[in-house]
Formats: sequence, C-alpha cells, structure tokens
Amino acid sequence: MLVHSRPARRAVHTLFFLLFVPVFALPLLVIVAASFASSWSGALPSGATLAHYRDIAQGDALNALLTSVVTALTASVAALTAGTWAALAAEKLGRRTRRLLDGLFLLPVAVPSVVVGLSLLVAFSRPPVLLNGTPQIVITAHTVLVTAFAHQSVTAALARLDPAYEQSAAGLGARPAYVLWRVKLPLLLPSLTAAAGLCFALSMGELSATVMLYPPDWMPLPVQIFAATDRGSLFAGAALAVALMTTTLLVLLGVSRIRTKASYR
Repeated sequence: MLVHSRPARRAVHTLFFLLFVPVFALPLLVIVAASFASSWSGALPSGATLAHYRDIAQGDALNALLTSVVTALTASVAALTAGTWAALAAEKLGRRTRRLLDGLFLLPVAVPSVVVGLSLLVAFSRPPVLLNGTPQIVITAHTVLVTAFAHQSVTAALARLDPAYEQSAAGLGARPAYVLWRVKLPLLLPSLTAAAGLCFALSMGELSATVMLYPPDWMPLPVQIFAATDRGSLFAGAALAVALMTTTLLVLLGVSRIRTKASYR
C-alpha cells in the first residue's frame, strides 16, 4: 500500500468500510433479505419464505434468465470480435484517424442508451433490413452498447504490449497471420477475457434500450424485474434480481479463472 504507517492504514481501512458498507454492501443485503420475505413492515423483513424462488423455477423467469444469458453471451462475443479487430486495425492508422475511430466507438456510451434503442428501432423497422420485433435487434443493441468497452480494453492492452515479441517472430520468418494467431492474440488473452467479462456483465444488466426493443417472446430478465416492481411485486422482483446477480457472478468467476490461467501462460 501507499500508506506505510499503521495508524494511517487503519484510518484508510475505516474510511473504506464506512463508504463501502452503506453505499455498496447494504443495498445488496437488503435485496437478498427482501427476496426471502413475504412482508416488511418494520426494520427487518418478516415472514421468511422460499415461494419467490419456487416461482422462478416454475414460471417464465427461468426463460427470461436464459434469454438474458444468451443475449449477453452473443453480444459479448460479437463486441469482442468487432472491438479487437478495430483495435488491431487501428495500430496501422495515423494518430488522428485512431482518435476518430475511438470517438466512433465511444459514441454509443456518450449518449443515453435509450437513444441507441430508439435509433435502432427507427433504422431497422423497414426493409431492406427489418429487425423490429425479433431477438436480433435486442442482441444488436447490446452489442452496440458494450463494444466500446471491448475496444478500449484491447486498445490499452496493445499499447502496453512489447513489440519485441512480434518483431522476433517476424524476424524468424513467421508470416503476419501466424504472428497474429500464435503470438499477439495469446499475449492479449488476459485482456480479452477481462473485456469479455465486462461486456457480459453490462449486457446482463442493460434495461433502457431493451425495454424499447424486446419482442414478447424475447424478454430478458431485467425487463421482467422492472415489470414486477412496477406492478408492486417488490419481493418477487428482489428474488429475480438475486437470480440475475448470482448468474452474472458465476459467469464472471469462470471468466476470471480463464484470465488467471491466461496470465500464467
């Protein structure tokens, strides 16, 4: 740590817990407690029950969770592919062109996501490309919204990458394609897995653009959580939120293990 004295470290730790517990940990604990409650009239929930989780296993929530996972996985793969390709291609461009390319990728992040949803709805509601009312338009929206993070992550990793590895392989007669697949991409694998995890987490929680675009047969779980809480079913919505958080954390844990193995390589 940058703080070396013991009293100063204790002060930093105390400040961290004073900020972390009420701002981050306590709201999550409240959601978890509400998911097991049937009523909440006092300081603590009452009427402990597993009915909300049984409803998730038996109702449409399981399909909504699967829809969110498929959407997030597909959007993450598409975003990682597009962002990595653009970052690799930008290495050969001039500084001004790279800045322009970065700005184009960051544009969907700079505007509200509801604007991105509206733009896709207007653009793809008529032939020749008709996506309105299909799952593809939801996946496209999620891809557009998370590609910027994949592109920026890979761009930063490329800036830190030692060019000696690529130059040594090229000097030994390796072709550019071989250098890319066997040297450059393996070195970028930790950053690629980190970008994939970030894209997946962001896609799993995306709501604003999804509400504008989703068809009735492709409802991601955040939309169902919003619908449940909007009609007053707060405890059922809390259980859905816990299911969403748990699934996201499990996938991120798997991605982190892949990243750790990639780092050792």
